Amino acid sequence: DSVTTTLNYDLQLQAYDALGSYDGAVVVMEPETGRILAMVSKPDFDPNTIADDWDTFVSDDSDSSVLLNRATQGLYPPGSTFKILTAMEYMRENPSFDKYRYECSGSDTFGGNVIRCYNGEQHGTVDLKSSLAHSCNGSFAHIGVGLNRKSYRKLCEAFGFNSSLGVKFVSSRSRFVLDEKSDTAEAAQTAIGQGKTTITPLQNALISATIANDGVMMTPYLVDHTESVDGHVVKKYEP
Repeated sequence: DSVTTTLNYDLQLQAYDALGSYDGAVVVMEPETGRILAMVSKPDFDPNTIADDWDTFVSDDSDSSVLLNRATQGLYPPGSTFKILTAMEYMRENPSFDKYRYECSGSDTFGGNVIRCYNGEQHGTVDLKSSLAHSCNGSFAHIGVGLNRKSYRKLCEAFGFNSSLGVKFVSSRSRFVLDEKSDTAEAAQTAIGQGKTTITPLQNALISATIANDGVMMTPYLVDHTESVDGHVVKKYEP
């Protein structure tokens, strides 16, 4: 049998070339279906020579991570992309969110921990929309310390944190650990995508795709269909 993937060859090649010699990952997904159109992880390896290279990859003194699919298994701080979820939780808790205001002076202190905006930029008076547009760390840290921890966690888990994505390939669970016992400093860090929160690139793409798909989260998939040797479709995978 042969396998036909959902990958778009041209898009996959562009993503591969764009990443160049950097370590990292690229994921491109079709929001309305969950079809993965491109998935790149570097450093990578040549599958044609994997048998010859295997001992080098798995040796005790090797620091190579070529066997790790960073796109689905790598766990990283989400950074400012996480402010999407922080903003959403604030909107749910505060129906009059359009009245939100914060005075950004470039830095602020929360629980003894100083939070600075990128390059120390001072955004002045911001509302919720401009806080997101400017990616204002101070504003989102301010929002984060006042959120209901249980509700915040529930929202993040609805977007796939702390659970399996239900995909047919190996993937890591993204982690959201903030709770009632966490201190103010950790709440501020969490709200801007730092602290102990970790996410896979695939999960981050999935969150954006859910918003693009009017709030409907699709299950990501990589195989379009399988064919028999005589060209007949054995199984077709649907969204």
